[in-house]
Amino acid sequence: MITNTYFANGNEVQLFEQAYQQRLPVMLTGPTGCGKTRLVEHMGLLLNRPVVTISCHDDLTSSDLVGRFMVTGGDVVWTDGPLTRAVKAGAICYLDEVVEARHDSLAILHSLTDHRRALYLDRAGEVVTAPDTFMLACSYNPAYRSSLKELKPSFRQRFVTLAMRYLPAVREAEVVVAEAGINPSTATRLVACATAIRTADHAFHFEPPSTRVLVTAAQLIASGASELEAAEACILAPLSTDGAINDGLREVAVASLATADA
Repeated sequence: MITNTYFANGNEVQLFEQAYQQRLPVMLTGPTGCGKTRLVEHMGLLLNRPVVTISCHDDLTSSDLVGRFMVTGGDVVWTDGPLTRAVKAGAICYLDEVVEARHDSLAILHSLTDHRRALYLDRAGEVVTAPDTFMLACSYNPAYRSSLKELKPSFRQRFVTLAMRYLPAVREAEVVVAEAGINPSTATRLVACATAIRTADHAFHFEPPSTRVLVTAAQLIASGASELEAAEACILAPLSTDGAINDGLREVAVASLATADA
């Protein structure tokens, strides 16, 4: 697999780099598996900066981010958290699916996302000023978040927002070929299957299949699975546990694979 491949889908690379140069935080929005994380990894390579990734979740506390006192060898010492380490290293700190984190945990980011560009470690009695090379990047999927989980407008307005989307079909097929090494015609049929399901998303009300699952399906095909077997296991099965919906999705998949093949 070519792990560092990134296919631009507009001006997101240019805007990300301009935000970095101006020391501005960036928020990446868009559907799951459309390339948000891959973009951050790509920009880390392009800007020659390490990327520190933090996967956000309900139990993530501010101490998990900045650090805490811990007993080590009989002594109580301060241990930096991943956010603090990223700031000190001048890295790109990437908060993946930031909407999943608790609002009180995100408050620690306020001083990093305005003119202060500083991290206040109240318990350690320290203020860490971010170097020019530090950048904060976040991602989330606004279309499929829980109604109980929404980022505050005041928080969102602290970021330059780059709205991302799935690649055009031809380009998405190129990604699948590059990542899984299958032939272009097979990749085209897989993309056609995903596109058909995404188009039907308004009727079924589920999160659409991502480019990531197309690559997974392509990898199964490269190992000998049939296209329909791979589509059912990687594209259809994760979408819903409802039998009636699955039957409808299978009809869409079969029809799209056949149409693309023709």
